[in-house]
Amino acid sequence: MSRRVELRRHTDNESDVLTPDGVRAALQIGAGLDADYAVIVSSGAQRATQSAACMLAALGRQVPGGVVVDSRFRSDVEDRWRSAYEAAGAGDIESFRRVDPELVATEAALLGAALKATFERLTDGERALVVGHSPMQEVAVYGLVGEVVEPLGKGEGIVVIEKNERYRVESPIT
Repeated sequence: MSRRVELRRHTDNESDVLTPDGVRAALQIGAGLDADYAVIVSSGAQRATQSAACMLAALGRQVPGGVVVDSRFRSDVEDRWRSAYEAAGAGDIESFRRVDPELVATEAALLGAALKATFERLTDGERALVVGHSPMQEVAVYGLVGEVVEPLGKGEGIVVIEKNERYRVESPIT
């Protein structure tokens, strides 16, 4: 049994809305996607949902499960993440762990559970696309797989594969 979840960061935004460049980038990403997705998941933030919608529009294929919102891919403590980022001077998981290990551990459990639930929506051979935020996407991977991945740039992504109830991370995708 094998299932795949592709996690992507939303494209360029201003506040919670994509910029014209962000719309173009999301459309370009969508046109380049070569997968059939069973479902597309958004964190629920407008910039993530808008990115997902643009990717879906340019994909040119039906997605049986449509676009769904799973707010578990968002953090309820964004101000704490910002403070940790300022204190760490960097946005990678190890830097966050040095300044606020409890934040990373708590959020990794929550976001990892959201990622696992996405896998559980899929049947053998299916794929999902999750559009959200950094560092939430990276923390979700860390929470489920236990592997630290580099921070994602806007529009970038990473694929997690589940095979026989074991998870592994594929190389980042742009």
